[in-house]
Amino acid sequence: MNRLATRIRTSIVATIALFSAGTADADAVTDWNEIMEMTSAPSGPFSQSRSAAIMHLAVFEAVNAIVGDYEPYLGTVDAPPWASAEAAAVAAAHRALVALYPANAPTLDASRAASLASIPDGPAKEAGIAAGEDAAFAMLLLRADDGSGEAGMVPHTPGTGPGDWQPTPPAFVPALVPGWGQVDTFGIEDGAQFRSSPPPAIHTGIYAKDYNEVKTVGDVVTPFRPQDRTDVARFYAAVLALPVWDAAARQASAAQGKTLAENARIFALIAMAIGDGLISSFETKYHYGYWRPVTAIRAGHLDGNRKTVADPTWLPLIVTPPFPSYPSAHATASYSARAVLEHTFGKRGHDVTLTSPLVPGVVLHYTAWEQITDDIDDARIFGGIHYRFDQEAGARQGRHVGRYILRNHLRPRHGGGHTDDE
Repeated sequence: MNRLATRIRTSIVATIALFSAGTADADAVTDWNEIMEMTSAPSGPFSQSRSAAIMHLAVFEAVNAIVGDYEPYLGTVDAPPWASAEAAAVAAAHRALVALYPANAPTLDASRAASLASIPDGPAKEAGIAAGEDAAFAMLLLRADDGSGEAGMVPHTPGTGPGDWQPTPPAFVPALVPGWGQVDTFGIEDGAQFRSSPPPAIHTGIYAKDYNEVKTVGDVVTPFRPQDRTDVARFYAAVLALPVWDAAARQASAAQGKTLAENARIFALIAMAIGDGLISSFETKYHYGYWRPVTAIRAGHLDGNRKTVADPTWLPLIVTPPFPSYPSAHATASYSARAVLEHTFGKRGHDVTLTSPLVPGVVLHYTAWEQITDDIDDARIFGGIHYRFDQEAGARQGRHVGRYILRNHLRPRHGGGHTDDE
């Protein structure tokens, strides 16, 4: 396994370790959200996003079969209204994760026993467990042949001309999961539904403007990057979208006192949004195959643009991920998640703190979800791995994905399921 993949897995595990400090108002949904993140972290960000959606949709389906507050995702799970919704959530999460990560079964079995110990034995508990097992089985069956297993084996030949993505320094890693854009989606129609419009042509003014921005502020040794932008660049290089938005949602849920059923829906929607955001982003990335800033800046003399000047030794602050630049996957996934959190928790007035042991001394505090996406956008540009137009395209794509999911899935049975279109 290459060093980048190892770094990504280590980042997720270390991030979860700190985010999981615990909340006083945790329930079975939020507890197993943290267990899912720790269990799935070694599989990498793409498999982790898939696992999160499978598990949380199973949890939602099991809980909702009992509570009945929302439109079902599958509609095939039956449970009596007197069954234990908490037992259903535990059983669904456990069964899904054991199937996805069988090597972790002993640890997951122990977590299941601990979670169920506080629920009184009896018919309600047993009925809840049965509903959870049924929901997990149904979701696993649905996703058994979704294309994720073949995503890394799809052939990809990089281009060689100006504007074409090519493996980047220092490791020149081959293209990562070029088939992820063809994986079956969870809420939108397919990965191409919200494909971004083409990126700016390399001879244009907007290209030169954004090229020169990232060249100036994203250089590993630039004097033009403020310390706070260096901090967010390093933070969001270490912390990926799913742990960020799950941690933020757990804090908001505890503050607002969300119920088990509400949490089951919220975390399922977040997982769907991030999962489909990554699929959408990768469909667009490999459709256009646009070069990264480090390639472009080193070859600035070849782009036919009089406003760009090459620097053959330029390197970014952050190591460039091994796939095309346009659009930003972190932006697409994050703006999709943001649409869900704004709808379910409100846009502003929050108290969210994010930290990571991988960036000691950096503490990020937010009161509005837009502040997080603003920092993520800056992080990719000041980190030297994206152009501003990558972030803007990812933001548009992510909003489309998130709002489509909110309009069409897990809606309240008695209204209130709409989302605003801006």
